[in-house]
Amino acid sequence: MNIIQVTVVYALPDIQYIYEVNLRSRSTVKDAILASNLLKKIDSISLHNNRVGIHNKLVNLKSHVKDGDRIEIYRNLIIDPKERRRKKVFCF
Repeated sequence: MNIIQVTVVYALPDIQYIYEVNLRSRSTVKDAILASNLLKKIDSISLHNNRVGIHNKLVNLKSHVKDGDRIEIYRNLIIDPKERRRKKVFCF
């Protein structure tokens, strides 16, 4: 049984949560998030609503992780960035 180390991150505007977890090889993104205990610490994270990625590429919860992977939990957008820029241009 090989042990791998991955990092699980979640960032808010004022604080970043970064946890390194040790897992068995062939573990999934979901396994890593559960091992980090972020779901217990932050109520706003939902595995059903938040998207996840590995090194800034979207993946699903069943994706397998490799040693050294950085698993990112993304916040839901309040407003689409394109729409925000469009509104900003027309406000002047």
